[in-house]
Amino acid sequence: MRRTPLALLAAGLLVSLAACAPSDGTTDGASSQDCAPEGDASRAISVDGEYGALPEIAFEGPLEPQSTQRSVLVEGEGDPAQNGDTVLIEYTVLNGETGDEIASTGFTGANAEQLPIDTAGEQLSGFARLIECSTPGTRVVGVIPPAEGFGEAGVPELGLSGTESLVFVVDVVDVLDAPLDRAEGQAGELPEGFPDVTLAADGEPTIVIPDEEPPAEFDLAVLIAGEGPVVEEGAEVTVHYTGINWNTGEVFDSSWARGAPATFPTSGVIDGFRDALVGQSVGSQVIAIIPPDLGYGPAGGTPDGSIGAEDTIVFVVDILGTR
Repeated sequence: MRRTPLALLAAGLLVSLAACAPSDGTTDGASSQDCAPEGDASRAISVDGEYGALPEIAFEGPLEPQSTQRSVLVEGEGDPAQNGDTVLIEYTVLNGETGDEIASTGFTGANAEQLPIDTAGEQLSGFARLIECSTPGTRVVGVIPPAEGFGEAGVPELGLSGTESLVFVVDVVDVLDAPLDRAEGQAGELPEGFPDVTLAADGEPTIVIPDEEPPAEFDLAVLIAGEGPVVEEGAEVTVHYTGINWNTGEVFDSSWARGAPATFPTSGVIDGFRDALVGQSVGSQVIAIIPPDLGYGPAGGTPDGSIGAEDTIVFVVDILGTR
């Protein structure tokens, strides 16, 4: 699909973190279920730029708060985000010791991320508390210590050794309906000639490729017919998926294996994957057979060699949400 430094950060925010709960469950008199308070560290950060524009951020490091601090720069309107909500955000994150930028969505609207708020979980609790209580249209700046961020192990690939705080500037674009956990709806029939699909208890698919040559043309079948909103051309979608190479029988990508669904615009994926999504309803599960000309053939295959230039690929996709 796609992997960028931003996607790596998002994967860290959602999936791979441990030891990220607050050290004592409290922050300046506020419980871990409350939005983080303002403090000397968050007030020490200078942020230039209007809501919706790429911020210019300056501070003298290291910033070393004992717990997450949050200052509201622009107050939005509407219902505030609560624990358990999913928010659509733009952000820039810096190393709180060196001031180096770690990642940014760019604040153009094209790379906004959907992230869930889980203040009680083990996954970057400080970031959840930074966003909780914010309304759409809000810009906040926050400082998150390692104990409420990536923990003592840090994230070496992001330049974090485990001792540095994180500085976030976040624009809350919207508070969203939570995506589904898995496809749900009326089960359909698997057409003849398609790979066999079986589902685990949690919905993860196992795909078995037939012992025959792949079809020459794109083909699509609806395995579960959902009843939610229809995915429009260019819309952003949240999906769980597994991709398998028909020619080798090997799985080359799976959001299920990573432990979290993926969110991206339909314009940001290969043509065959886009064609499998557009026009389908949220809640649906589809299986798509994608020939090389609509997959990775035009690019000569994938850099890691898991898909060749003449390989046909198959995706089973649960469509969990769209906007």
